[in-house]
Amino acid sequence: MAIKYHGSEWKPSSNDYRKVVRRRLVINRQGQSSQTPQKQKSKGGFNLWRIIKGRWLKLLLQLCALGVVAFILLVLIVSRDLPNPNQLINREVAQSTKIYDRTGTTVLYEIAGDQKRTLVTLNQIPDYVKQATIAIEDKNFYNHGAFSVWSMIRTFVTNILYQRLAGGSTLTQQFVKNAILSNEKTLTRKIKELILAQRIESKFSKDEILQMYLNEIPYGSSAYGVEAASQKYFAKDVKDVDLAEAAILAALPQAPSRYSPYGPNKDLLLKRQKTVLDVMAEQGYITPAQRDIAKKEEVKFAPLGKGIIAPHFVMYVKEMLTEKYGDKTVEQGGLKVITTLDTDKQKFAEDAVTNRTVDYQKKYNASNAALVSIDPKTGQILAMVGSRDYFNDAIDGQVNIATSLRQPGSSMKPIVYSALFMKGYTPNTILDDVVINFAPNSTTPYIPHDYDSKERGPISIRNALAGSLNIPAVEAIYLAGIDNVISLAQKMGYTSLTDPSRYGLSLVLGGAEVKLLEHTNAYAVLAQEGTYHPISAILKVEDKNGQTLEEYKEQDSTVMPSKIVDEITSIMTDNNARAYIFGEKNYLTLPSRPVAAKTGTTNDFKDAWTMGFTPSLVTGVWVGNNNATAMKTGSDGSILAAPIWNDYMKNALANTPVENFNSPSDLTTGKAVIDGETYINHQISIDTRTNALADASTPSEFLKTVSYSDPHSILYYVNKEDPLGPAPSNPENDPQFVGWEAAVKTWAEKDR
Repeated sequence: MAIKYHGSEWKPSSNDYRKVVRRRLVINRQGQSSQTPQKQKSKGGFNLWRIIKGRWLKLLLQLCALGVVAFILLVLIVSRDLPNPNQLINREVAQSTKIYDRTGTTVLYEIAGDQKRTLVTLNQIPDYVKQATIAIEDKNFYNHGAFSVWSMIRTFVTNILYQRLAGGSTLTQQFVKNAILSNEKTLTRKIKELILAQRIESKFSKDEILQMYLNEIPYGSSAYGVEAASQKYFAKDVKDVDLAEAAILAALPQAPSRYSPYGPNKDLLLKRQKTVLDVMAEQGYITPAQRDIAKKEEVKFAPLGKGIIAPHFVMYVKEMLTEKYGDKTVEQGGLKVITTLDTDKQKFAEDAVTNRTVDYQKKYNASNAALVSIDPKTGQILAMVGSRDYFNDAIDGQVNIATSLRQPGSSMKPIVYSALFMKGYTPNTILDDVVINFAPNSTTPYIPHDYDSKERGPISIRNALAGSLNIPAVEAIYLAGIDNVISLAQKMGYTSLTDPSRYGLSLVLGGAEVKLLEHTNAYAVLAQEGTYHPISAILKVEDKNGQTLEEYKEQDSTVMPSKIVDEITSIMTDNNARAYIFGEKNYLTLPSRPVAAKTGTTNDFKDAWTMGFTPSLVTGVWVGNNNATAMKTGSDGSILAAPIWNDYMKNALANTPVENFNSPSDLTTGKAVIDGETYINHQISIDTRTNALADASTPSEFLKTVSYSDPHSILYYVNKEDPLGPAPSNPENDPQFVGWEAAVKTWAEKDR
């Protein structure tokens, strides 16, 4: 637009418009406009808003433009150092990772010292292997480009909605990530992955990419490529594998260390194999009949070569490393890993397990055993024997019982009694060893019995715990409160006890599953006066250049008062208190050294345990069968696990200073039943003239002392929520009161 102005042509600029607007605003404010005040205000307000809105829009567009430019610059920067797709095979030479003992001098295991890779062409690979890989990793591999935008969006949304981590990468992206780049989770690494994937797709055909993938991808340990994997796991050429084996090969690359058939998670590998077979059937590669036949096939894995010290511990460490650094770094990165393992104690542990269990299969139908030993002052693992023989497939030797879930039997009782003592009860408190139905209002009664089916009536907690009596223990967990017990257990490091609503009173008898490793470390809390140290297996990790990647740092937290621990250990070290059950001579003592110990046995004799400690060493032992079949009746922890524990502890503690436990402080509370007074044989004075209670005026010649019983359960005397407070005025309000009272009175009548 042009305007004639004093004879010359004038074209208004944006600055001129702003001057006009400002002038009009000034005129409006001075009241010199011919428009009405209302219209002036309205029109002026509208113009101002339009200007502000325009400025914000312009700013937004500028920011977007800057963002696009920044992203383009980032892409250009990260793409400068990307490898040439035509030279993908010429990668950096891998270096082995070495795992050492705690001294840093003894090599426990060397991971992937040299990569084993045999290149094969696509036509040498069975269709089953190719189909299984595509089905589980990237079903639309032949139909999309280097990456799938839809898959990435879908995965992003799914991960948020279901709070899980799932991959949305194409097979080409996976090849780039695993065979060329690293597993680091950064934006720049992801951009590199997308750029290189696009370049590869533009250079090679889909068949060529699939061939590179199958030849380059890591399948675990030193096996790179599908041919090396087939040789390692099946001792055969890949061209000879069948459908079931092909599904195994397709299952491995997602997490080779975790799914290793030689590690503790063989069951997870077989589960994923079945998933592979299911998706192959869903996508039409195989028929449902072929799928079902393959699922039933027992895949036979080639024996794992030996030359490894503490194999269960090494595999435990290796899995932790791969979760943190990725398979590629662990198997090719030349790491130096200093662990917490004490090779002398490891040898003592292996000898104790091997020597003591020679005839266990024949005598007890017990094929396996495991042992964990920890330094309670640090939480560091000193010895780990996950099975009797790691290389024995007949007993599923590769399964690490130290990290597997098993029922702990009565070895859970010290944790429960600790929670009970934290509420004010003491080792002198009187419970009742009488048969009780603890589920009176349920159609399914819960009536636990002691191991010998006897009733002992009123009994102190000291004798009940030392003798591992079941009925008082169930009373104890009720008085302590299941929620309180679970809360304490979680603070002591148990990760399997997560939902209090799942557990009933049977928790105290081993009704929930725990891991031997965590169970042992929980006992370490008792060994260390109530201080918890997280489990540690690694002291230091260095990269190939000697740079420290991580180093052990002591962590601790107090989970219970030391005076509570002193009360528990005073019972667990009291051989006299348990002698009426275990005898004076048993495997729960050590010569010239105080030691605290507790056994455990499940009711069905599937699991036998012994847990014990000194202030400087805590050890747990399990005996049973990996397939959870029952041992012979009577195969309890004191007979099977305790001898192993005893042998190991004697050797491990030899030539070390004797350490004593602290004695408990004064346990008197002033409340009779808490302090140990029973209702049996109360002494009272009678006036023989009236047969009534004597008083101060009764002559001495008419006084007579008599004994009487007034049988009541502990719920008659204490409010379980406030045990040191006054006796409940209406004890019958407690849902367990009627059943406990009836059982006590019944026993008292039988005992007379």
